[in-house]
Amino acid sequence: MGDKERRIADILREATETHHRVYRIVDGKDPDWASWYADWLITLSRLPQELGVTPVRSELAYLLVLSDKQYTARRPDQPWESFYATLLAEHCAAVAA
Repeated sequence: MGDKERRIADILREATETHHRVYRIVDGKDPDWASWYADWLITLSRLPQELGVTPVRSELAYLLVLSDKQYTARRPDQPWESFYATLLAEHCAAVAA
């Protein structure tokens, strides 16, 4: 994993911490978590700068759900943030090209 992916993973960790604070009253449970994350990541984080593109919110929500499904199915030997960061970076690099 490169520096860019590490920075993206750090941003995802920050989003998780923020989400859990916001949803602490329900112990972090949020059935529409991907929409919340997508909005926060696009409007309140440095993710667009790190990706080199600002994804459409619905596209980012889709990528987050896809990452979650792939991570759950593959059970890789890496933290989820790193797995998601790689997928997001690869997708956005392909779109920007």
